[in-house]
Amino acid sequence: MNKLSGLVLIAGILLTFGCAKRPVLYSSDEIMEEFNPEYLEYEYLSARARIVLEEPNGKTTRGTMNLRAKKDSALWFSITPGLGIEAARGLITREEIRLKDRINGNSVDLSYEEFEEKYGIKLSLELFQNILFANIPHEFSYRDRLLRIGQNFELDQMRDYIQYHSKVDVSHGKVTSMETTSRSHPGKISAFYPEFKDLESQPFAHRVLLIMMLESPDGNGIQETTVNLEVNRVELLDEPLSFPYNY
Repeated sequence: MNKLSGLVLIAGILLTFGCAKRPVLYSSDEIMEEFNPEYLEYEYLSARARIVLEEPNGKTTRGTMNLRAKKDSALWFSITPGLGIEAARGLITREEIRLKDRINGNSVDLSYEEFEEKYGIKLSLELFQNILFANIPHEFSYRDRLLRIGQNFELDQMRDYIQYHSKVDVSHGKVTSMETTSRSHPGKISAFYPEFKDLESQPFAHRVLLIMMLESPDGNGIQETTVNLEVNRVELLDEPLSFPYNY
């Protein structure tokens, strides 16, 4: 596992499409009445998932990912392959992205501005959370474009010269697919969410396919990393969790 791959375990997925119907463009008042995106509500979260990580060099790693989160403060993860030895650990906060690759001895310790300059993609803790938990990428605004096609809303949001295109299921208000495009940022994120289950009366994405196209820092162009996640345990907690980063 290389240092680029450690990042993308955070967080999407084969999408089920609704029946195609004539698009309906909503007025502002209709949007407020009809469009109700669902956000995962939690204070602390603990989860465990099976992970399949496909790296740019063709290597495939299968194992277990443990995840801990404090809303709007921190995302922590640890990846353990089949041999039971931790391979990578990461901590994402409001200020920075920190990753450690124990197998190859690599690490990333960058602010979001530094990460954008090095890998060609603009990220934030808020965006990580929203992608991981199938929320819409950014808070809905009247400047966004919204259509309804069958059983899906199609939402286009422009933020910092990046276009976010999301499909949102009418029945539960969660994102079923999302992708970014930008003329000023060479990196790209695509996420898909084919399966949701109930979690304390909230829809929760139990399967996630995440594809990240990141600019190679050594000048070898854009490199693709794919992460498949299948969550098999998740808990919403009130008691604080620890986020150990150093070994």
